[in-house]
Amino acid sequence: MNKTETAQRILNILKKEYPKYQTPVSTYFQEKTKNPFKVLIATILSPRAKDTQTEKVAKELFKHADTPQKIAQYELKKLEKIIYSIGFYKTKSKRVKDASQYLLEYHNGAVPQTREELMKIPGVGRKVANIILAECFGKACIAIDTHCMTFANRMGFVKGRNPLNVEKTLENLFPKDQWRNINRFIVAHGQNVCLPLSPKCNVCPIEEYCKKVGVKQYHK
Repeated sequence: MNKTETAQRILNILKKEYPKYQTPVSTYFQEKTKNPFKVLIATILSPRAKDTQTEKVAKELFKHADTPQKIAQYELKKLEKIIYSIGFYKTKSKRVKDASQYLLEYHNGAVPQTREELMKIPGVGRKVANIILAECFGKACIAIDTHCMTFANRMGFVKGRNPLNVEKTLENLFPKDQWRNINRFIVAHGQNVCLPLSPKCNVCPIEEYCKKVGVKQYHK
């Protein structure tokens, strides 16, 4: 069985497992609100924070300010107070305010639908742009975060943690019509089973396909 066939089997398994776990935060806000701006802000808040905390903080923020206009007008210190319980709250408060102001200035408050324009927004890199394109606009994109990089390396699909290299590798392995789902499935798997330090290999549904590259300690 070659890598492409292996990847397809893995994808089928992760798809079946996905409903067991908490929905990734960007997917959650897309499904609940169908509002690209809220998905964007929640995704900007999410780095280095658990999805449960990001979801909680984003919900609290949206109670006070849920449009680019409202967040842009909100005092930075008040934003910091709302976002305080999440990591790097000062940086993230400034980013959500700057992003809101940018959208108002250049896009009349709307979230753009191209990677090029999305990546001009303060706080938005290729990963966040791809998440927005896939979640909100149904575009064929694979957003590469730490879970995707860990997954691709442990499986033996790729060597190294260059995001663009991992993205291109996964694009070559998985069918294009499934690209927008890849991040969802892998993030859920990474948050619950393929943990960063000590993965739960004893309950992993795809263990037989995993080479465990770089894994020094795991649940047997």
